[in-house]
Amino acid sequence: MDDLKTSEAWRIFRIQAELIDGIETLNDLGPAVSIFGGARFGEESPYYNAARETATLFCRQNLAVITGGGPGIMEAASRGCFEAGGTSVGLNITLPREQHPNHYQNRSLTFRYFFIRKLMFVRYAMAYVIFPGGFGTMDEFFESLTLIQTGKIRRFPIVLFGSSYWQGLLDWIRAEMLPHSCIAPDDLDLFHVVDTPEAVAEIIGTYMEQCRQFQGEQRRTTI
Repeated sequence: MDDLKTSEAWRIFRIQAELIDGIETLNDLGPAVSIFGGARFGEESPYYNAARETATLFCRQNLAVITGGGPGIMEAASRGCFEAGGTSVGLNITLPREQHPNHYQNRSLTFRYFFIRKLMFVRYAMAYVIFPGGFGTMDEFFESLTLIQTGKIRRFPIVLFGSSYWQGLLDWIRAEMLPHSCIAPDDLDLFHVVDTPEAVAEIIGTYMEQCRQFQGEQRRTTI
């Protein structure tokens, strides 16, 4: 029993250490976008190439790119940013399989706890871009919707890439969630669905311009 108590107590310090490390590493990052997607897509996949191109376009918009640091879509986005000379952030996670850090990271963190890693994704991103993926990708998508819907975080762009991949899920949401009043009709406005890297960059660019205008109005109001 004493050993268990000691183990649980030390877990608090491990959690605290991960939080501090993440904040100190990313606090000066500047504007960034988090890109999510499956670990099992290879270079032959059009989604891999689209994620790589999307990250390159973000670099031209002076945005850093945050990924989960692993293979597949994460590697593609990290690679596009890294090769374009941008800041590529990898938020790696310790897992028994599938996760190994890719080689395209300027800043790299490794987490033991999923919830701290997820906090870093949302805390330091001004938008989410979500490529096709599995349960982890779905988790990030629905968590971001929940946080915005409940007002726990500011509203920012959530962009789903690949309409054919997402169509079945979106049809189910409209056919089941809406009729049962599990969500409101305007909750469907919380995300965009696109099929090209250029469309992603346009949405993020428009949002950045809106933010600049708002900040300018705030400054004029306080003078």
